[in-house]
Amino acid sequence: MHKTTHIGLLLAALLLTSPAHAGGQREEALSANVRASLQRGLADTPITRTAFTHAADESAWLKEMSRRLAKRMPDEAERLEFLTTLHWEASRAGVDPQLLLGLIQVESGFRKYAVSPVGARGYTQVMPFWVKAIGNPDHNLFQLRTNLRYGALILRHYIDIERGDLYRALGRFNGSLGRPEYPNLVVGAWKRHWDYVPSTRSAERSTASRS
Repeated sequence: MHKTTHIGLLLAALLLTSPAHAGGQREEALSANVRASLQRGLADTPITRTAFTHAADESAWLKEMSRRLAKRMPDEAERLEFLTTLHWEASRAGVDPQLLLGLIQVESGFRKYAVSPVGARGYTQVMPFWVKAIGNPDHNLFQLRTNLRYGALILRHYIDIERGDLYRALGRFNGSLGRPEYPNLVVGAWKRHWDYVPSTRSAERSTASRS
C-alpha cells in the first residue's frame, strides 16, 4: 500500500473512533446545598428497570429505541441493559431520556470507553473532577450506571443553574457556554434520531392527564 494512502486511512480511522464534539465541563465552586443534593443523587440504590409505570410502555419504548440504536450498539443484551439503565437514570434526574440519548450520540458516539482530549470519560463524557467534588474514589466513570448517573445529574444541575434554558445548560455541559454549535448538535440529534411518541394506550392516557 502506498505510504500516503496508509497515512490517510489511519487518520480517517482515528477520526471515526474519537469523539468529534466532546468537550469538558468546567470546574466551578458548588454551594454546600448543591453539593449535598448531588451527593444524595449519586448515592441512591441502583434499579434494574426503566422508570415506566406500565410494562407495555416499557416494552414499546425499549423495542423502538433498541431498533434505532442497533447499528451503533450491535449486541442486543448490551443495548437493552444500556437503554434500561439510561431511562431510569435520566428520569430520576428529571432529564428527558431521549435528550440524553442525543447528548451521548454527540459526546461519545455511544462509545463506553471514549476519552476526550481534555480527559472527559465514558458515554456522557464526564470530567474526572466531578468524582472528587461529589463522588468517591471508587466511582469508575467507565462503568455504565455510574457514567449515566453522573451525566444525567450534571445535566440536571446545569439546567437548574440556567433556570430551564436548555441551550445554555448544554453549553455548560460541553464547556462551550455562549456558543450555539454544540447545543444545536445535541438538540438536532435528539429530534432527528431519538424523539419518541408513545403508542400504547396507558402512555396516551398518562400524557392526556398531564395536559
